[in-house]
Amino acid sequence: MNKMHLVMGGRVRDPRGLDFVDLDKMDLVGIYPDYATAEEVWRGYAQRTVDDAEMKYVVVHLHRLLEPELD
Repeated sequence: MNKMHLVMGGRVRDPRGLDFVDLDKMDLVGIYPDYATAEEVWRGYAQRTVDDAEMKYVVVHLHRLLEPELD
């Protein structure tokens, strides 16, 4: 299995946390086969929204959720 990574973002209540405000308005950017690619995409989206403190993009390690015993 590939080590899939999801890049997603949305509005958060507190920029220091991951409490997303409206899950219906989440920006699901895409799924990528490796961390390096996901990080590159994440960096681009994060830099576009750097002036909006309530907007946050993250990389989710999907492979860890699907097969946690492998890590």
